[in-house]
Amino acid sequence: MRYIDTHTHLDFAAFDSDRNQVLSDCARLGVERLVVLGVTRANWDGVWQLCQQHDNLFAAFGLHPMFMSEHRAEHITALQQALADRLDDPCCCAVGEYGLDYWHKDADRTAQKHLFEAQLQLAVDCRLPSLLHVRRAHADVIAILKRYRPVRGGIIHAFSGSPEEAREYHKLGFKVGLGGAATWPQATRLRQTIAQLPADQLVLETDSPDMAPAFHAQQRNSPALLPQIAAELATLRAEPLEQFSVRCWQNSCELFQWSPPPPAAC
Repeated sequence: MRYIDTHTHLDFAAFDSDRNQVLSDCARLGVERLVVLGVTRANWDGVWQLCQQHDNLFAAFGLHPMFMSEHRAEHITALQQALADRLDDPCCCAVGEYGLDYWHKDADRTAQKHLFEAQLQLAVDCRLPSLLHVRRAHADVIAILKRYRPVRGGIIHAFSGSPEEAREYHKLGFKVGLGGAATWPQATRLRQTIAQLPADQLVLETDSPDMAPAFHAQQRNSPALLPQIAAELATLRAEPLEQFSVRCWQNSCELFQWSPPPPAAC
């Protein structure tokens, strides 16, 4: 079976000691393509260099809401330039990771919204998908997306919302990213939601090195675990693994416009 990890941070230091081995394991296990996401201006170059070295890695660039203290006003201009410089390169596949995070009660929601809307406008202008981080902020994200209506849609990373919120995202052309969180038995509400989502809205992800699945608790997550995660999610949805995996593969290819034949090597 074939898999696409639509959300990984393979550039992080947690992989410095064995990154090539992880990629070798991925190839052996059928994880054929991986999207590596930028989170601050400081790591975009590293993400790009890594993706240039491996023809199965694809880059996204964004300004993550959890790193607000590191972002500067001029970084939006830098992001605009970074995207413009790479739009003709198939390695550049999306804008992200960006979004809204209201987890902390003292989060500056106004500043986050300004940054979110600036990046969403870039995604609209560049006609690229958006890879969104949304935590306790679905209502605001949905309202803003309805105003901008990005033509390429995107992915709601690590989706943890309600079935109703999933339906709103679906209407806006957004897939939902499923990974290790749903493998935890105590995630009752999430598991119930995932079981009823439409098959054409689902894509797979790991968020590695974070969000380890239950069967790999308190260890570094890895894109090589994606087949095991997929098997657990297929069971949760009462679907044959092959059917589930093929559909997630097709959904990812549709979103990133990776219809066969595969995109040109980076």
